[in-house]
Amino acid sequence: MRLVQLSRESLNFPPPSMALREPNGLLAMGGDLSPARLLNAYHNGIFPWFSPGDPILWWSPDPRAVLDPATFHLSRSMKRFHRHSPYQVTLNHDFDAVVAGCASDRNEGTWITNEVRRAWSRLFAMQQAHSIEVWAEGELVGGMYGLALGQIFCGESMFSRQENASKTALLVFCQHFMRYHGKLIDCQVLNAHTASLGAVDISRAAYLEQLDELANQPVDPACWQSQRLF
Repeated sequence: MRLVQLSRESLNFPPPSMALREPNGLLAMGGDLSPARLLNAYHNGIFPWFSPGDPILWWSPDPRAVLDPATFHLSRSMKRFHRHSPYQVTLNHDFDAVVAGCASDRNEGTWITNEVRRAWSRLFAMQQAHSIEVWAEGELVGGMYGLALGQIFCGESMFSRQENASKTALLVFCQHFMRYHGKLIDCQVLNAHTASLGAVDISRAAYLEQLDELANQPVDPACWQSQRLF
């Protein structure tokens, strides 16, 4: 199989089954980060990830990392921490600051360029993207953001500036999402951090099957109203 070159004139993607095995899931390159293309990508189990200065690369890995909100793993130490948590958690209070935090608070560098940040800001303005903020004494200390597709939330990135801040964001969001019948969080690729919180690998085919079902099941719009969660 060869890498498909996308044009700006068409929003169509090749089927995920055409993705390369090495590197795992690389499907296409090119196109743009317009809201229409991004929404089409995520609805088809595809997401962008690329290094600054490189062309846009589109991925659909096999296996796919997912988290069932009901099986979020809360360690004993995290339970103790959360009972006396110093944090407040909000939803959609400062989307741009969360994306900026995800872009800057990484020792290994980031793919969240200014172009990417503008693209996600457009999705937020369309009420398609959402952020969870963690605050300590009025200061933003952690958070996460992603894309809502019905009963699936496609988690894009998270950051933490203080102890357990990103874990708190995900824990509180899982509890909130479940109350509105959210069923699945897409974590894209499994890593040690998400695995420790209960994320698991499933086949790409299984993910696409769940995506097809759950993305067409809306949650109550109140789920995404700007509010304090914790």
